[in-house]
Amino acid sequence: MSAPLRPHPHRVAPEGPLLFVVMDGVGIGRGDEGDAVARAYTPTLDWLRALPSSTALAAHGTAVGMPSDGDMGNSEVGHNAIGAGRVFEQGAALVEQSIGSGALFQGEVWRWLVEGVHASGEPLHFIGLLSDGNVHSHIDHLLAMLRRAAQDKVAKARVHVLTDGRDVPGRSALGYIDKLEATLGQLRAQGFDYAIASGGGRMYLTMDRYEADWAMVERGWNVHVRGHGRKFASAREAVQTLYEEHPELDDQFLPSFVIADHQGAGDPLGPIRDGASVVFTNFRGDRALEITRAFEQDHFDAFDRSPRPQVRYAGMMQYDGDLALPTRFLVAPPVIDNTMGELLARAGKRQLAIAETHKFGHVTYFWNGNRSEPFDPALERYVEVRSDIDPLAERPWMKAAEVTDALLKQLREPGPGFDFVRLNYANGDMVGHTGDLRATMLAVEAVDLCLARLVSATKALRGVLLVTADHGNAEQMFDGAGQARQVRTSHSLNPVPLVIYDPREPDGGPALSLPERPGLSNLAATSLALLGFLPPEGYDPALIE
Repeated sequence: MSAPLRPHPHRVAPEGPLLFVVMDGVGIGRGDEGDAVARAYTPTLDWLRALPSSTALAAHGTAVGMPSDGDMGNSEVGHNAIGAGRVFEQGAALVEQSIGSGALFQGEVWRWLVEGVHASGEPLHFIGLLSDGNVHSHIDHLLAMLRRAAQDKVAKARVHVLTDGRDVPGRSALGYIDKLEATLGQLRAQGFDYAIASGGGRMYLTMDRYEADWAMVERGWNVHVRGHGRKFASAREAVQTLYEEHPELDDQFLPSFVIADHQGAGDPLGPIRDGASVVFTNFRGDRALEITRAFEQDHFDAFDRSPRPQVRYAGMMQYDGDLALPTRFLVAPPVIDNTMGELLARAGKRQLAIAETHKFGHVTYFWNGNRSEPFDPALERYVEVRSDIDPLAERPWMKAAEVTDALLKQLREPGPGFDFVRLNYANGDMVGHTGDLRATMLAVEAVDLCLARLVSATKALRGVLLVTADHGNAEQMFDGAGQARQVRTSHSLNPVPLVIYDPREPDGGPALSLPERPGLSNLAATSLALLGFLPPEGYDPALIE
């Protein structure tokens, strides 16, 4: 535990709260035809970004703990960096290191998984997102585990693939399937019974988060565990057929499929039965927790799991330390201590975290260094506005107005007010992932309308407003140009905006003092300074003089 926060020698906290706004997925683009942020009507954001206290921040790659600057940022690592005030190596880097050093395969959990299938004769099953997006998973991690399983004389392995189309190009699944099949074919040639068993799109089955749509998880359970579903002779045949039947869908929304033996006419090739070992290959936690609960929790009522197979289950990482889920995992997550939320709670400051369901875990769990519960429930309040499950491109405004309504209601309550508020507008990211340019422009405009309300509230409450984003997305809706142009549904490598609006300052905000590469991890120290505290030793420096 670090020393308590000390008063800042030169800065005084505002009378009202510091409102910290994350415009999820709203980066700074090139202003071209695919830049939904630049093309949207955003008078409030334009005004804010014209203030002298405005700049751009790095939100990808090594600036947020990813292995290289070719890796996109994402909401998980972005909120970790914002809340922690320092850069911690994240899941992708930790898994890469563990595989490279061999530590993953020398660990007790891997040996436990292998010993289980040696004893039972059942396959070793792998379930996870199949891409190289490096946001939730990486195909190279899966291939390394398959090769090691063969080296450890695991006779049978089955892979349950979740097609991406969200962190990578929209219809790129066949390339990843071919790469996987090439490795599986090499291992089959050596005498191992290794094959793809089932699959489907990540936004259709298995990878729900924040309990928004348990039916997704149940669909995954039906195909992965029970082997119930439309049968095909191969994953390539399945995806090609679904592409032809659903020209409007990209990989993330593909219906589920099951691979059958005897050229697609026989029994499912790989249902998960008693005695099997199962690895969930995603390293990121939010979309791995619900399927983990389905495998591990004895008291479970989200859907009927029967028959629930008795298996040895492990995650690539532990997805929730507070809930201890899963109980066994291959790579330890980063240990993040002394987050901004913890320090403010110990200083007696009242905090409010608010977002709609899609990003609620980001302003709570990820912001607090992968901790679900408040540090001090008497001082912290978490407010979730339930998201709709309707198609986002048809409702790009999402729950931005309701989040703002709920926030202003909280701020107007009688009694002691909040010192620090963190909120997330999910629109830019969630609608950006649909690839629909017009809908994403409307999503950004909805956020801008809410920012106007927050500017007014900041003045009325004599507070300070800090507006930023956790990564880019909505500002880059296309890749390429002309006939080679493709719709982009993934995050970007672009910087994100930062603006601090302080009505007390003559220029509308404080003077900035920027390091060579300012990033999201500088925002905790910046926030503490705005609240009148000297940032603790070890934090990346504040961005204000």
